[in-house]
Amino acid sequence: MNTGSDERGKIAVAAKETKAERALGSRAPEFIKARRVLHLSWQVSVFVIGLAIVAVGVVLLPLPGPGWLVIFAGMALWATEFVWAQLVLRWTKRKVTEAAQRALDPKVRRRNIVLTTVGVTIVAVLAGAYVWRFGVAMPWNIEQ
Repeated sequence: MNTGSDERGKIAVAAKETKAERALGSRAPEFIKARRVLHLSWQVSVFVIGLAIVAVGVVLLPLPGPGWLVIFAGMALWATEFVWAQLVLRWTKRKVTEAAQRALDPKVRRRNIVLTTVGVTIVAVLAGAYVWRFGVAMPWNIEQ
C-alpha cells in the first residue's frame, strides 16, 4: 500500500516539475513563434524595450522616483520572452516572500520597532539642538 502512495507522490512531483518547465519560455503568440524571423524580431523588440525600461529604472535609483519598481517592470517584460529573466524573477519573488515572512516574526518586529524608536529619538534630539542653536532658520540663511 505504501508503494502505491509513494508512486503517486513521485508522479505528483514529476507533474509539478513538468508544469514548471512548461511555464518557462516564450509567451509570444503562436503565429509569431511559428515564423523564425518574426519570432527573432519579436524577441529583439522585447529585449530593447525591456532594456530601455530597466535603464530608466537605474536612472531613477538616485533620483526621487520608483527606481526599483521600474527595474522590476523591465525584468517582468523580459520574463515574457527569456528563460533567464523568468528564473531571476522567480528567485526575486522567493527572496521577497522570505523577507516578508522574516519581517512578520515577532522578534524581528520588536527589534525593528526599537531601532525605529532609537532613530527617531536621535533625529528629534539633533533637530532640537539645531533649533536651539540657530532658531528656525534655513542653513543657507545662517550668518556666522
